[in-house]
Formats: sequence, C-alpha cells, structure tokens
Amino acid sequence: MKKVIIYIHGKGGNYLEAEQYKKNCPGFDIYGIDFNDYLPWIVKNKFVDFYNNVQNKYDQIYILANSIGAYLAMHSLQKCKIKKALFISPILDMEQLIIDMINWANTSEKELAEKREIQTDFGETLSWEYLCFVRDNPIIWNVKTEILYAEHDNLTSRKTVDEFINGHDAHLTVMENGEHWFHTDEQIEFLNNWMKNVI
Repeated sequence: MKKVIIYIHGKGGNYLEAEQYKKNCPGFDIYGIDFNDYLPWIVKNKFVDFYNNVQNKYDQIYILANSIGAYLAMHSLQKCKIKKALFISPILDMEQLIIDMINWANTSEKELAEKREIQTDFGETLSWEYLCFVRDNPIIWNVKTEILYAEHDNLTSRKTVDEFINGHDAHLTVMENGEHWFHTDEQIEFLNNWMKNVI
C-alpha cells in the first residue's frame, strides 16, 4: 500500500520543511505544497490540484499542517478523502483569531468594516474581506485528526482547542511550557516523538 503525507507549512515557512519530517514517517513519501499566499480563496485551487495529482499515485493520503496551514488545509481539502491529519500548533478557529487580533489592536469590527484594512503594530494586517470570507465559508471537517498543542500558544487558546476536540474526531497532545512555534531542541524532539507515535 502506497502512503503519502502532504505537508502544508505555516506563515513564513516553506515547502522544503517537509524534508525534516521524513525520518519520522517510515513507509511514507512526503511532499510539501509550494505556496506563499495565505488567503484561503487564493490557495484553495492550488491545494486541490496538488491533492488530485497525489491521489492518482497513492492509496492513502495524510495531511501534516503547521499553524495557519491547518486552517488552509481544512478549508481547501475538506471534501477530499484524507486518512488522517496531523496538526502542529493549528489555527482551528480563524474567526476567533481575527476577533482576538481586533481586540489586540484596540479597534473594533465597525472600524474595520469602515476602513476595510487596518495595519497593526504586531505585524498583521486586519482585513474585513478576510473576516467576512471566514464567516461565509464555514468548514466541515470530518477527518481523524491528531493535534500537537503548546501550553503557551499565543494564537490559539486552550478553550478553542478543547471546543474543536469536542466537536471532531480529534486527539490532543499538549507540550507543557511549549510555544506556538516549535523551534528549540527540546520542542523539536517533542514534536518528532509525537509524530512517530501518532503516524
């Protein structure tokens, strides 16, 4: 049986990161999707085309996605046949994240609707179009999912994760004292061990 993992990176990442996960996935081929835009309505066709190309060659398809890559994967591939998804520090509720960012920027939905876009001092551009799109395109995710979550994730609250777990066929692993971005030696070792266990 031929098995493959499609890797979807987070913001600031790239598709070549897939290489570092190969050692955790014996028996799998792994390919990263090459993209540099994070708007779901722009990347969807690229993701679906990539999936369709892979589907013709493999019996089982897994998804490995990081941060916003998890949201983009769920939005783009929710109607595809996927055996299992592995999410690292996933954005599970994009609407809630945008609302949180509106609050962090000390602005309001009303002001965002009027201005259409607001630059924040933490490096993100708030977009009224994006918020409306997320609300108009709810995700129905019926894929068995493994989630690796860091205790000190600053983008997704534990409440949001627990709500997702309760509403989906999903299992949670939490790294104590971990951060949204798994980058220290200890964090990477934890991530690698998690992947080997859940794959």
